[in-house]
Amino acid sequence: MKIALISDTHYGARLDNQIFAEYFQKFYDNIFFPYLDEHNITTVIHLGDVVDRRKYINYKTLNDLRENFIYRLWKMKVDTHIIVGNHDTFYKNTNTPNSMIELFSTADGTVEPWIYDAPREVDYDGLLVLIVPWINSDNYDECINAIKTTKAEVMMGHFEIRGFMMNSSRVCDLGMDQKIFDKFDLVFSGHFHHKSSNGPIHYLGNPYEITWSDCDDIRGFHIFDTETRELERIINPYKMFHKILYNDSKETFESITEKDYSVYTGSIVKVIVEEKTNPFWFDALLDKLYKNNVANVSVVENFDMEFEEDEIDQAEDTITILSKYIDAMTLDVNKKKLDSLMLTLYNEALDFEIT
Repeated sequence: MKIALISDTHYGARLDNQIFAEYFQKFYDNIFFPYLDEHNITTVIHLGDVVDRRKYINYKTLNDLRENFIYRLWKMKVDTHIIVGNHDTFYKNTNTPNSMIELFSTADGTVEPWIYDAPREVDYDGLLVLIVPWINSDNYDECINAIKTTKAEVMMGHFEIRGFMMNSSRVCDLGMDQKIFDKFDLVFSGHFHHKSSNGPIHYLGNPYEITWSDCDDIRGFHIFDTETRELERIINPYKMFHKILYNDSKETFESITEKDYSVYTGSIVKVIVEEKTNPFWFDALLDKLYKNNVANVSVVENFDMEFEEDEIDQAEDTITILSKYIDAMTLDVNKKKLDSLMLTLYNEALDFEIT
């Protein structure tokens, strides 16, 4: 049996921005659903964070989620399983209430069996899998007991585990100890958007780019074979964030203007100026981008900066720059907690800006 594993879809990301919604939908229309249909995949497990905001959902976002994801799976007769992640819960210390039950439970309030807000063992074609939702202070003992007592060799959930990459440049310093999961042959988790593995634990990453920290970090979903226990990654070729290095000392006017800029349509572009000697050529580049309907263009010109190249790279994403700044501080503070706080504040601030 082959199961599609997808995680951290974050419907409503970036303040329900329609540019991102259309970018997400392109993945579902052209990659995800065609693959399920072509390869006769009839089971999908979502490893948490279906929606982006814990407190509420936009009606347009809800329509996209219902019509273009959940109902589409059901119409294809796909056996759907959803694990509750931290972004799916209203409170931080309990999984009740959560968006999945509120949106998709039956009229009499019965919790659908395909929504996992508590630990449960499930048999997938003879393979016993322990499914564990987001762990918090309310369900910690229940989840740890399930982990310790289960006979399942495979576990799936939405975990925060120390020592794993949160993105391509940041390591998680908080969370659960990896040793808790040593008894399992395989552990698949959502939560961190960067794909990484260590021992039996595999963070699968999310299917598309959402912030600048995702730039140039491969995205997609996975197919898990319950018989061979092999995991295959299906790549999402679509990118939202692009960096263009501009140096007109290495270019000609023709080489700049004759490039195919259609790849940037609907995306967010950062032009990083290494050397600009001809403003007309540079304006021609920007004109080409705008004519190809990019969603947003920003320009980074650091040739006047007095910093050494290894001290600051303006091409880096915001959170990486903040993390490096905190690490370089000489104040007597807990840098790990401060770094975690800054990451939380940054993610909340994304609801108030587009790029």
